[in-house]
Amino acid sequence: MRESKVKCLSIAGFHQMAYVEWGDADNPKVLVCVHGLTRNGRDFDFLAQALAADYRVICPDVAGRGKSDWLANKSLYVMPQYCADMVTLLARLNVETVDWLGTSMGGLIGMALAAQPGNPIRRLVLNDVGPVITAVSLARIGDYLGKLPRFDNLTQAEAYVRTISAPFGPLTDAQWRHLTLHVVREAADGKIEFVYDPGIAQVYRQGQLLGGGKDVELWPLFDAITCPTLLLRGETSDLLTSQIAQAMTRRGPRARLIEIPGVGHAPMLMDEGQITPVRDFLLN
Repeated sequence: MRESKVKCLSIAGFHQMAYVEWGDADNPKVLVCVHGLTRNGRDFDFLAQALAADYRVICPDVAGRGKSDWLANKSLYVMPQYCADMVTLLARLNVETVDWLGTSMGGLIGMALAAQPGNPIRRLVLNDVGPVITAVSLARIGDYLGKLPRFDNLTQAEAYVRTISAPFGPLTDAQWRHLTLHVVREAADGKIEFVYDPGIAQVYRQGQLLGGGKDVELWPLFDAITCPTLLLRGETSDLLTSQIAQAMTRRGPRARLIEIPGVGHAPMLMDEGQITPVRDFLLN
């Protein structure tokens, strides 16, 4: 694994976006993996290691998360800025095409890019996200987003992560510890705190208000996608309903749907049973 940063531009100036890279740096086959709302690129460590023999795997921390800079202007935590930052990253990679895997928010970014004429995405994997975001899931995420409790030790932090992320499904103790280690840090006073910018919650809650307590629909984006698309859905997901997932198999790119049993929002792609369908789709 190699760590790098790339300078991105917003109307407020420059900020750095961090990313980790796996596999041969000269491999022209590139897979970009983008995480969910409060997570970061280290979520994909297991998947990246499994695919590193076939791909150069790039896992960025979206602005305000992980090791990337926090944005001074919190109103810029929106899809257009995220897409612009990713285009900067793609230019850094110096390849003509990429495959894209996005979990939740990362999938929305991928959809927005793949819907554009002349886009570089060859194959798209949407992990438990689609063109309809349910009001129920928006409310659930809003309940904890930005509250950022602090902890006396890593054990307490992990217990909290296990609680708010219970829909991830059954994971091993080592996997839960991994998912915790990379979303927290030790503060100057010795307390354990989360690494994402609480300012993300400001824009998120504004978006909830704009939704008026209703589902958010983005069908025009999905219908404009033409590349082969794999859709993964957690069996009990509250963000991507079974009805919407089935509709995605009939519209736009007519996604290939695979449901992951015993998981809600979202499958973490850390075990072989979840990695295999992704590998098969990308390589066959």
